[in-house]
Formats: sequence, C-alpha cells, structure tokens
Amino acid sequence: MGAAQCRDAAAGAWSEKRAAAPATAPAGAPPMAPDALTPALRAQWVGPKAKGANVLRAQVLLERAHFSSGEIGAVYDRNLRLAISGFQKLRQLPVTGVVNAATWAALETDTAPVLLAYTVSARDAAGPYSAVPANMAAKAKVAALGYANVGEALGERFHSSPALLRRLNPGKDLGRAGQQIMVPNVAAANVLPKATTIMVSRGDGILTLLDDTGTPFAQFPASTGSVHDPLPFGQWKVTGVARNPAYRYDPKLFWDAKAGDARAQVPAGPNNPVGVVWIALSKKHFGIHGTPEPSSIGKTQSHGCIRLTNWSAAAVADAVTRGAMVLLQE
Repeated sequence: MGAAQCRDAAAGAWSEKRAAAPATAPAGAPPMAPDALTPALRAQWVGPKAKGANVLRAQVLLERAHFSSGEIGAVYDRNLRLAISGFQKLRQLPVTGVVNAATWAALETDTAPVLLAYTVSARDAAGPYSAVPANMAAKAKVAALGYANVGEALGERFHSSPALLRRLNPGKDLGRAGQQIMVPNVAAANVLPKATTIMVSRGDGILTLLDDTGTPFAQFPASTGSVHDPLPFGQWKVTGVARNPAYRYDPKLFWDAKAGDARAQVPAGPNNPVGVVWIALSKKHFGIHGTPEPSSIGKTQSHGCIRLTNWSAAAVADAVTRGAMVLLQE
C-alpha cells in the first residue's frame, strides 16, 4: 500500500509539549505498589473519583483482558468506565461501569503481576529523540517522526502515560541505560484471535472486535468524527493494512486547514499523524489508525477517521485481514 491519505490528522503541539517532560521522576513520594496492596485495599471498588494503585491494577488487568481504557494513568475516567462495562457484558455480570466484588473476582483469574521490572536498554537511552515539528510543512522536511523523548517511547511500549512511569519510579532516570524501573505488565496479555467484524460506536467512542459468531472479545477507546467530519455510518470493509505508513496531507480535505497550506508527504514514525498503523477502509480517505496523542483518545473528536492509541491500532491490525467487515454506527 502507498502512503495513507486520511481526512484525519493530529496537530504537533502535543508532541512538543511531551518533549519538554523530564525523564527523571521527582524523589520524595513513595511509588505506587499495586501488587503489594493488602486484601482489604485490593477489595475496594474502583469507580468515579478513584485514583491510585487499585485503579492502576484494574487498568492493567483490563488491558490484558483486551478491554482497554487507553493510556494507563491510574485515574478513573470515562474510558475506564467503558472498559469495565464492556468486560462486564462479556462476562455476563451486571453492567455498572464500576469494578465491584464480582468484577474483581472475574479480573483476578489473571494472576500475573501487575507491575514488571524492566531494565532500560542502551537503545532506549540513545533514541534518537527529537522534538516534533508543529505543522505539516515542517513535518514533511524531517527524515522520520520518531519519539520526542525516552518517556514517550517507554510510555507507548507499556501503554502508559510518561507521568505514570515517573510516579512509579521516583528519583530514577528513565533515560539511563542499565536503570531498572517498574512498568505495567501489559506483555502478559494473550495474543488476540482473528476478528471477522470491527464495530465502531460513535456515541460511546469505542471500537469492538467480534468473532465469526458475532461475539465481542476485545474493546478499545476511539476518537470518531465530529460535526464537521462525521463518521461515515454504514457497512464497509478492510481493504488493506499498512504498518509505519507515510502520510499524504491534502488541505482540501480539511475544513480547518490554514490559508496557504500545501500538500505534503509526512514521513513514517509513531508521531506521524496516523501513527504506526493505517487500516484502510472501502470508504475513500477513511481508515482506522494510530495517533501521536494517546492521552486524547476517546476524549477528543477526529476528522472522520477512527483514531486509536498506537498500541491499540497495532493490536487491531494484527487481528484483522483484508475483507473483514467494518460496521460504523451511531
């Protein structure tokens, strides 16, 4: 497949903001330790206004069950509520959007540790890292759109916000080769089976994978359309998957393009406007793809495409093949 051409595109300002984030976590506050919680604390419900170690535990267990809340940050939010509700539906539990005793019992059939010790490699430390240009013309002039800093790179690998990694590792330099840090143990998840159908709900802001019996088995938060660029409701098909795609920017496709914007081909990389994966649909200019802004997923609108975190987009790409049905609905 050639370069992705999508009505969707992410601005570069957020990537530049992330580039300024410190690699070293401030010392002082004790790190969260979800694996060391007492039985009483482990049994506490996770619901509105909750934050901390038990929320982190719920997010990691849900991520490994393939009911993602997006970027893991140890705070209960709308994405986490939807992930809990989807998991409860699958397990035929009362759908409350809250991790209660019955939901904890279902989640805790997964007994792998929530956190994992990881040693920062020389490659992690070296990068290369560089700030992401703010506009399409400037992006088109660089050789690649890689990570802005080591916190961003490790955050994507472990499905976490860089801020969470710093909280888990106070006083440690995330960019020092040989440094041992604690990270969410998302690698313990099983590989997704193949999906025959992708269902996207604009109202909920979720993408669901279904098997050949119509049973949902995985769910991801998604940014889907806006008033200016609505999601194209209906039945479509996957026509191909491109990994690490370049991106063709055409200002004529954007209602908010600035005067003087010109066409540009933006190089591949995780900070490319469509991230690390482009799943093309039979609807021209529309697809399912990643993003350079994982914290925005499910919380902002898109230019019509279906936008996921880079790691969720990669998981969906692994689970689908050309010809899979895509249902886009209200």
